[in-house]
Amino acid sequence: MKNPLLLSRQPSTCAPQPGSALTIGNFDGVHLGHQQLLSHVVSTADSKGLEPSVMTFVPHPREYFALREQRPELAPTRVSTLRDKVRALSCCGIRHIHIRRFDQAFAQQTPEQFIEDILVRQLAVKWLYVGEDFRFGSKRRGDIALLREAGSRLGFEVETLHDVLDPQGIRYSSSELRHALAYADIERASQFLGHPYEISGHVIHGRKLGRTIGFPTLNVRVMPRCALRSGIYVVKVHGLADEPLAGVASLGVRPTVEEDGQVLLEVHILDKNVSAYGKLITISFLHAVRDEEKFPDLQTLTDAIRHDADVARNYFAVHGL
Repeated sequence: MKNPLLLSRQPSTCAPQPGSALTIGNFDGVHLGHQQLLSHVVSTADSKGLEPSVMTFVPHPREYFALREQRPELAPTRVSTLRDKVRALSCCGIRHIHIRRFDQAFAQQTPEQFIEDILVRQLAVKWLYVGEDFRFGSKRRGDIALLREAGSRLGFEVETLHDVLDPQGIRYSSSELRHALAYADIERASQFLGHPYEISGHVIHGRKLGRTIGFPTLNVRVMPRCALRSGIYVVKVHGLADEPLAGVASLGVRPTVEEDGQVLLEVHILDKNVSAYGKLITISFLHAVRDEEKFPDLQTLTDAIRHDADVARNYFAVHGL
């Protein structure tokens, strides 16, 4: 029987045994392009008797540099939470996930330190799978040529990956996925992912305004700079029953009732009362209904929510759960 999934958040002295087949990336969203390259990692690991492994980063390196330079507008939006990323990677067969905090110390290490300290000593890399333009180390001085030279000395192979294209010949990328989510193009995002876009989180207490107007909600915090456009969506909710539950969700800052609200995901389960405080749920986004709006009064808001719920019921009447 194989060992359970191993997570490593910081430098580890316990390298995966008998060695790792490793790929490196941010894997934000784990789209179909990611899934194909991860499948190659898993199959190669199996053929070589290695542990299929991933190194990923918190935060995204572009986010780190954008915030360090006080240019937050350059930071990429986030497709997934760390929890959802880890779950998606493990579902692809990855056994060892090394989560590395991208900070000043990491950014300033030399390429040689990265190879010898992290790849060889900490992760026992025997086979490495990275893009042809992969750069690493201080000032991005490390490249594929340096990796191949080090591999010949230190005992690991280097294989480079090529772009994975969708049926229209467009490269699968997290940037394209973010673009689809920014425009609430749920169908396109689902095509990139191979399944509906999802956000998971624990249900928290809210102001309970929804129950006073006849639409109680399950409230879930979302990650900062969430890539999905604020608005109203038809959703399915997993984790509260044996089967998913139909719902309608609002993602946004609730401008009608909050002056300076934080982004929150509020989900109303259709035609069912559910007690879910503290439970971990997953929300699958199926269809965009409309953008978030600020209404003149609570009654107008209530009427809009009632209409949104009817749109969701009609969606499920046609498409089912």
